[in-house]
Amino acid sequence: MIEDSSKFELTDELKSKIEKILDNHYHDFTQIVGILLDVQDEIPQHYIPKAAAFYIAEKLPLKLSVIYDCITFYDALNEEPRGRYPIEICDSVACKVNDNDFLLGSLKELLGIDFGTVTYDGRFTIEKVSCFGACDRAPAVRINKTVYGPLKTKEQVRKLLEQFV
Repeated sequence: MIEDSSKFELTDELKSKIEKILDNHYHDFTQIVGILLDVQDEIPQHYIPKAAAFYIAEKLPLKLSVIYDCITFYDALNEEPRGRYPIEICDSVACKVNDNDFLLGSLKELLGIDFGTVTYDGRFTIEKVSCFGACDRAPAVRINKTVYGPLKTKEQVRKLLEQFV
């Protein structure tokens, strides 16, 4: 199940990971987007919890509003919990021409969810994104930074999803 983001606990282990990320970015506030992406990768639900945002703001130091400006501006950053395996559907012209509507319909049907929602078990979220450079594999999806495609049949989509169950 997806956890309630308001009840997220910033553990000592996560604080340590955030410190290491900050060290890797030289505590340079101009690298805030990279820092937030790295922190988000450490959270199983792929988002920046409020507690983590406060901690990062305190450690850099940086205004919390700057952190939330980044989180709300960049599509790759999220302030709400997502599925353990976010499925990003390429919505570029190449994928549209190669029938990404079929791919999207198959995903919605097989998972029983729509955009921005999470499966009952917390595994999957479906998100539309702009081109991620896999035009030669269209229609394609990206799951946890790995591109899969072309996915032209419901059976291909089903087999892909089964890898994550």
